[in-house]
Amino acid sequence: MNAAVLDRLRTALGDRVDTTDAALEAARADRSGHASPTAPLAVVHAESTSDVQATLRIAQETGTPVVVRGAGTGLAGAAIAGTGEIVLSTLRMRRVLEIRPDDLLAVVEPGILNAELDAVLAEHGLWWPPDPASRDISTIGGNIATGAGGLLCAKYGAVRDAVLAVDLVLADGRLLHLGHRSVKGVTGLDLTSLVIGSEGRLGVIVGATLKLRRVVPGAPCTIVATFPAVRDAARGSAAVTASGAEPAIMELMDARCLAAVHALLELDPPADGVAQLTIQTDGRSAAVEAEQIAAVLRAAGGTVTVTDDPVRGEELLRIRRSMHTAMAALGTTLIEDVSVPRSALPAMFDEIARIEREYGIEIPTVAHAGDGNLHPNFIVQTPEIPARIWQAADDLFRAAMRLGGTLTGEHGIGTLKRRWLAEELGEDQWQLQRDIVRAFDPAGVLAPGRVFAHRTTEPDAAAPNNAEEPHA
Repeated sequence: MNAAVLDRLRTALGDRVDTTDAALEAARADRSGHASPTAPLAVVHAESTSDVQATLRIAQETGTPVVVRGAGTGLAGAAIAGTGEIVLSTLRMRRVLEIRPDDLLAVVEPGILNAELDAVLAEHGLWWPPDPASRDISTIGGNIATGAGGLLCAKYGAVRDAVLAVDLVLADGRLLHLGHRSVKGVTGLDLTSLVIGSEGRLGVIVGATLKLRRVVPGAPCTIVATFPAVRDAARGSAAVTASGAEPAIMELMDARCLAAVHALLELDPPADGVAQLTIQTDGRSAAVEAEQIAAVLRAAGGTVTVTDDPVRGEELLRIRRSMHTAMAALGTTLIEDVSVPRSALPAMFDEIARIEREYGIEIPTVAHAGDGNLHPNFIVQTPEIPARIWQAADDLFRAAMRLGGTLTGEHGIGTLKRRWLAEELGEDQWQLQRDIVRAFDPAGVLAPGRVFAHRTTEPDAAAPNNAEEPHA
């Protein structure tokens, strides 16, 4: 059967069908540090919408599962592929099809990287607000598929706030144009929003109409505030939010994250136990707002410095953007992603400290403090994640939900969090969402096993497809 599927793919798509060992091996893993124990059937490097349609029609007719993949930078295992699966890569679809400064929109293909798009838009005095810390390596299609967030969410919103329309190929090859080019539009159900964050379960994103902003004159100001403990820094960030200030960026790094990044970048080591807030204001009132925020942070007990030098500001933000690389250098990393109400951020750090004590582990944590999204990191020195780490993660997820939060703020469910999804959604919503997936993909061809698992608490509930527990 696999040979017949490959023959059909090669007849339709020629050398865009890749079965080399290197391609298949790469498709087994993503940036979560996990991998499928087996390799997929093939990687299709789609270069056009028609390539995507042809692949899906063959998959539908042969009952072959398809896993959609962009740059492979996801952190939840959604793009990990294994035995008998076709990997449909959209990374070569990276054209900017249209830029309309008058309408503040751009139409792009899914494979373009965030940083590439920013460079093109800058020539027109425009920018697209979502700013994942991985902007140099993540794709727009992946941003949309996972409902990504990033450093600028508190002021400018997440990806779902910056997408007007999506071109979607269904599992049977039909092409849908969802959404609109106008600022307003409420005709029928909002299927565009449904697709954002759907992690490849509803269709393949082949194009997107993005909502842009004009570059506003004024040099950004960057504020760094250090605190003796991470809870103090969390209280400082909550005080900034309560003050009514709207910084563009407000990032928190605990002492272990900060020390790891300083070591990676060969900077002077920070003082023991010190946590850091990195904040940036922008626009015409950037300097005034920065001084107001600095006053709030000093009143909260922080040691504060402010700079309006854009080069120095980028150097300071580089410390935050290097966090994942620094964590990966420490060992096998389970990078988590929970969100809580911003006022609950100090309490969530208390919960993390409790879990560290009870399980005898360290959990270096960074947070998008401006919107309450935390990334706790579980680091181990073994190829596989031990059971007690999963137990600690289970405790952490439930703590976030007790505080009124959620399992994931931006990375998605993928395969690694699917065992906890029903607990957050409740039985009725969990079943309704599965019904919606079946309406889009009755044959279950697209990303089977991702996001939704059978109701079970067995350890393999987090595994991709038919694999055992995902491992590095």
